[in-house]
Amino acid sequence: MSEPFGQYPQGQYSYGAGGGYPGGGYPGGGYPVPEPPRRRRGRHVLGLTATAVVAAAVGAGAAVGLSSGTSSGAGAAATSKEMLSTTQIASRIDPGLVDVTSTLGYAGETAKGTGIVLTANGEILTNNHVINGATSVSVTDIGNGKTYKATVVGYDETQDVAVLQLTGASGLTVANLGNSSTVAVGSSVVALGNAEGLGGTPSVATGSVTALDQSITASDESSGTAEQLSGLIETNAGIEPGDSGGPLVNAYGQIVGMDTAASTNYEFGGTGNGGYGSGGFGSGGYGNGGTGGTGGSTGSSGDASTTQGYAIPIDTALSIAKEIEAGQGSSVIHIGATAFIGIGIAPSSEQSTSGVVIAGAQSGTPAASAGLAEGDVITAINGTPVTTGTQISESLIQRHPGDKITLTWTNTNGQSQTATVTLATGPAA
Repeated sequence: MSEPFGQYPQGQYSYGAGGGYPGGGYPGGGYPVPEPPRRRRGRHVLGLTATAVVAAAVGAGAAVGLSSGTSSGAGAAATSKEMLSTTQIASRIDPGLVDVTSTLGYAGETAKGTGIVLTANGEILTNNHVINGATSVSVTDIGNGKTYKATVVGYDETQDVAVLQLTGASGLTVANLGNSSTVAVGSSVVALGNAEGLGGTPSVATGSVTALDQSITASDESSGTAEQLSGLIETNAGIEPGDSGGPLVNAYGQIVGMDTAASTNYEFGGTGNGGYGSGGFGSGGYGNGGTGGTGGSTGSSGDASTTQGYAIPIDTALSIAKEIEAGQGSSVIHIGATAFIGIGIAPSSEQSTSGVVIAGAQSGTPAASAGLAEGDVITAINGTPVTTGTQISESLIQRHPGDKITLTWTNTNGQSQTATVTLATGPAA
C-alpha cells in the first residue's frame, strides 16, 4: 500500500485520517491558516484533534452492541472459534465497516477515514481526528453500499475517540467486537481500512503485536496543540493514511483495537519503547527516540523498512463510546455541536510566554467581531491565563454554541483588551 496524497516526508509521524495538515488545525474552535486547496486528502494515520459537527445525544434505544466481546443487531457477523485466514477475516469484518468522508469547509479539503459499526441503526465508532475540522460528514456503509449523512454525537479529544450517528440507517451489519485484554505480544493481527481514501473494498495489512501499553505524544507546531495517547497496542502491520478509525483484528475475526497512528520508514533510537520525541507534524515532524510506554521491552529499533502502527484497545474505545452515548460530558468528553471562536493559532515559534499569538480571526466569527486580528496575543479566557493552543482548546470542551466567554488579549500596540463573545457553531473540533 502506498501513500499518494496528504503524505508526510519520510521519517515523520503523522495523524491518521484527519489531524494536522501543514499550517492547519482547528485548535479551540479556530480555523486553519490559509493554504492552497487540495482536491482530496487522506486523513493521516493519527491526528490529535477532536470534533463534533451537528451532534445530538443518541437515545437509550440505540445502546446496542457496545459491550466488549459482543456483537448484536441485524446482520451481526459470526465470530470464529478457530483461527482464520486473512481472506476469511476480511470477509467477516468488511460488512461491519464504513468509509468516513469529512468535508473541511474552512480549509477547502476533503478528508477520508474509516469507522466501525456499533449498532444496526448506524452508530459509528471512529477516531476523533478523522472528523477534525469537518463542516459536514458523510459515511458509506461497506455492508450495503449506501451513503448516509452523519452527525457527531460526541468525542474525547484526549483519547482520540468519536461517535457518529447516521441519519436514516437501519439493518446495518454490526462489527465483531473482541476483548482487547486478550491481546499479547506476538499475536497475529490484521488491520483493515480505507487506505489512501480510495473507498471500495477495505485494504488489508497483516502483522503482529510488537508491544503493549505504549504512549505517544503528538504536537502540531502550526496550531500550538499537543496531546498524548497512552495504553496503545503497537503493531508492525502497515497502517496507512485513511485507515484511521478502522479495526485491528485478531486471528479469530474479533476487533481488538482501533487503528490510530503510524510511522513508516523510521529508524528508532534512544531508550524508549518506540516513543515519540519532540517535534511536530506537518512541517515539523517527530524527533528520534523519546519516552516509550510501559509494559514493553526497552529500546525499540528498526531500519528503513520499519513500520510501527498504534491502535487504541477496543475496550478503551468502547468505554468512552458508552459515556458519549449516555450524554455524559466531562472535562475531556464533549457532547453535541462544537463551540467556535474563529481564530487561527500562529506556529509555536511565534508563541509568547505571556499568551497565545493568533494568526488571524476569520471574518464573521466571534473573534473577528470582538476585534481580534493577526498578531494579537490571547492572554486569558474567563480570567484564566492561557499560554498554549491546547489550553484554548481545552477551555471549550464543556462549552457549546450560544455560550458566552470572556476573552482577554493584548493587541499589536501593546494595549490590553477584554470582550465577551457568544460562541458560534463551528466545524468539528
